[in-house]
Amino acid sequence: MEGDYLLRDASETQALGQSFGVKVTAPTVIHLQGDLGSGKTTFIQGLVRGLGADVAVLSPTYTLVEEYTTEKGQVHHLDLYRIAGAEEAESLGLRDRCGSDDIVLIEWPDRGGQAVPRPNWTVSLEYLDTGRSASIVKT
Repeated sequence: MEGDYLLRDASETQALGQSFGVKVTAPTVIHLQGDLGSGKTTFIQGLVRGLGADVAVLSPTYTLVEEYTTEKGQVHHLDLYRIAGAEEAESLGLRDRCGSDDIVLIEWPDRGGQAVPRPNWTVSLEYLDTGRSASIVKT
């Protein structure tokens, strides 16, 4: 699943996320990188579907954490955009969310400093003139 992808629209971004989710197993930590509106949550909507849950996936921009129960484990979707460092990230219980049945998805991981667990995968999304690009790297 590693590789670089060109995505024309949100449906292709969700489809890539779903294909990736089919292959993901717990425990795992996935960092999602990209500018505001680059498609991180859209990718995660597909990923959660690929993990076996048919639920509405919401952006945790204001709640900071959203959780979903899937066929492959408990998903913890964190958005650290509003976090100002490791101490605030620690207050979200990151260590407690990294158990053997957990899949941890972290948007804006750089904002959490040393409190953020190392990723098993990094997904980077960016704007192009027509659509988006995605890069999936096993780390």
